[in-house]
This record gives sequence, C-alpha cells and structure tokens, in this order.
Amino acid sequence: MLNIQLATKYARAIFELAQEENKLDEYDRDLALVRADVFTVPEAVAFFKNPLVPHKAKKDLLTKAFKGEVSDNVMNFLLLLTDKSRIGIFNEIYEIFSGLKNEAQGILIADVTTAFPLNKEQEKKLGMKLAEVTRKKIKIRRHEDKSILGGVIVRVGDKRIDGSAAGRLQALKGSLSTKG
Repeated sequence: MLNIQLATKYARAIFELAQEENKLDEYDRDLALVRADVFTVPEAVAFFKNPLVPHKAKKDLLTKAFKGEVSDNVMNFLLLLTDKSRIGIFNEIYEIFSGLKNEAQGILIADVTTAFPLNKEQEKKLGMKLAEVTRKKIKIRRHEDKSILGGVIVRVGDKRIDGSAAGRLQALKGSLSTKG
C-alpha cells in the first residue's frame, strides 16, 4: 500500500511537470524507453532494488544509459528517484503516470486478448468500433492467449466483453447443465 502511495506521489509530480510543459507524449515516450530498456529486465530490476548497491553506481548506470536519450527533466527525475531510494518502484510510477496521461488526453486503454495476432486492418476496425461505442479515443493493448481458441476478449475499464470460442463453449456448457 505504501509503495502505491509513493508511486502515485512521484507519478503525479512528473505528470504535472509534463503537463505544465505541454509535453505529455514526450515524457511518456522517455519513461517508456527507460522501462523497456531497464525495468523489464529482471537482473536490472534486482540491481536497482538492491539496497546494498550504492546510489552512485545506480546513478552512473542510468546516466550512461540515458543521458542524451531522454529529456533533461526525465533524467533528473530518474536521478531523484535514485537519491530518494524510489527507483525500485519505477514500474508502478510509470503505470500511474501513463494512466494520468491517458485520462488527461481522453484515451481509454482496451485490453484485447486473441488466440492469434490481429492484423492491422482487424485492429483498426476494432479500435474504430470501440471508439464509436465509448465516444473516446482508444489505445489497444494486445495480448495473446491460445486457450481462448478463437474470437476475442475485450476489457475496457471495468467492462469485459467475451467473444471468445472458449467463453461461448463455457456459456453453452452452463446452459446445458441448468436444463438437465
């Protein structure tokens, strides 16, 4: 719980700075780059979360990796997180920042799960249909799950639409068992 409160505090701070500078997309791109290059690698996450690793070593690594690649403010933010021993909750900070950014820009995230990858045309049509229904901009986050057999499962906020073959079979099984 404490980590979420701390992550929210730092996410809100970087969000407000990005909004003030009218650079939400740029900050998002920089933070996403840091996440992809460092905070999706288990060994790197362990390094940054390890309290025995000196702050200087962490800051040196971040500086070597991202100086000139991300804006000065994002670089300073990373160094501040390191100084305050909060770099270990970077993923949580980024998730909250991303949510704040999407909300400010009127964007909804649609988690779309399919058994096989959607082609560009299918994804575009699905995005347009969801935008029409929600009256919001839609950003699709793709997931694959072979166990759904076919079809699609869409989750937008707290709404879930199960159009998967596995979901239909489960519903059929349920209706048959109640009739017997």
